Amino acid sequence: MTKTDILKAVKEKGVKFIRLQFTDIFGTLKNVAILDSQLERVLEDGCMFDGSAIDGFARIEESDMYLRPDFDTFAIFAGHDNAKIARLICDVYTTDGMPFTGDPRNSLKLVLAEAKEMGFDFFVGPECEFFLFNMDENGRPTTDSNDRGGYFDLGSLDHGEKVRRQICLELEEMGFLIETSHHECANAQHEIDFRYSKALKAADNIMTFKHVVKSVARRFDMHATFMPKPVFEAAGSGMHINMSLFKNSENAFYNEKDELGLSSEAYMFIAGILNHAKGMTAINNQLVNSYKRLVPGYEAPCYIAWSASNRSPLVRVPNSKGAATRIELRSPDPAANPYLVLACCLKAGLDGIRSKLTPPEPVNSNIYELSRKEIAVNHIESLPSDLREAVSEFKKDNIIREAVGEHIYKVFNEAKNAEWADYSGRVSQWELDEYLYRT
Repeated sequence: MTKTDILKAVKEKGVKFIRLQFTDIFGTLKNVAILDSQLERVLEDGCMFDGSAIDGFARIEESDMYLRPDFDTFAIFAGHDNAKIARLICDVYTTDGMPFTGDPRNSLKLVLAEAKEMGFDFFVGPECEFFLFNMDENGRPTTDSNDRGGYFDLGSLDHGEKVRRQICLELEEMGFLIETSHHECANAQHEIDFRYSKALKAADNIMTFKHVVKSVARRFDMHATFMPKPVFEAAGSGMHINMSLFKNSENAFYNEKDELGLSSEAYMFIAGILNHAKGMTAINNQLVNSYKRLVPGYEAPCYIAWSASNRSPLVRVPNSKGAATRIELRSPDPAANPYLVLACCLKAGLDGIRSKLTPPEPVNSNIYELSRKEIAVNHIESLPSDLREAVSEFKKDNIIREAVGEHIYKVFNEAKNAEWADYSGRVSQWELDEYLYRT
């Protein structure tokens, strides 16, 4: 897209409002809206905003920042009243014209440039799950649902089908290539998968996807949530990341002579992911609630292992060959910041290639059915069991620290330590139910 293309599209489609969108450190989508009369100026010079108003961005004395639109992210979607609204995803710059080091999109760009220097392009296909819940009489979200559908159910059992269909239609209008849409295994849980793309676009797409899902659900008087584990004794929501490296337009992960169809680069990349799995868990699973999903029995991984034949390990190798060869990381959840998740995945994988790491033997049996002794004998380690442990591992891993950058590293640590302290000091309903009357 060029500036002329964007101005022409806005005029022809009758767009009056343009949202300049960016993502904060913790994965929350932000935006500044402008009228079409201001668009040409912003496309040329950017838009100044107060960075001190964004959590973790800047102090008051250094608050002025600029949003510079990425022209290729221009898209038009329907607002609540069906008015046409355009959006541009922006990079954040300081007043001296330098990319802001606290911008997660910039963190991903830097690691992508590193991969490019090694001759690689990074492609990603995300699988995002979410829940659709009813609202109460005051318009507040609940965890109630009339949906009793299960995996791949349809019709009378899948009460979210209409919402999911509308989400797909609106995403398609914005240029998404929707591959599959279906009910997931828990009541009220859904998944929509879209075509793999280069990593920066994939991260942009995840943020757009989450925005559209929530907006469409609201129009149906429902609440869409990407909370990892909103319902006790039900499966949580994941954001599986399918990854591959391409070199000279060829899939660098594919080797037709290998038993699993994997190249040496693929094995080293897997080794890098496993080697840094603990360190990047705080990024992949950034909420206290995230760790209530990462438990045995609900398909989410909690052990650091890989396999081509079952879904219990952390890393799976899908049975796809040629250009479709890829590895799948199953631990991230959709509450994570996708820019930081992909930056950490790529940085970890590249470290595996640079260091010529060798992955351990694959674990082809169901890890959940192994005894503690068998797990120990096979040297299978576990992911961090809670946010405090994950932040501790994050602090130890210099490669992951480099992936996010020093500014984000410091802000993230401080915020997550505060989140854990706040959670730890709270008295839960479970504690009251268990102890109030019998102590």
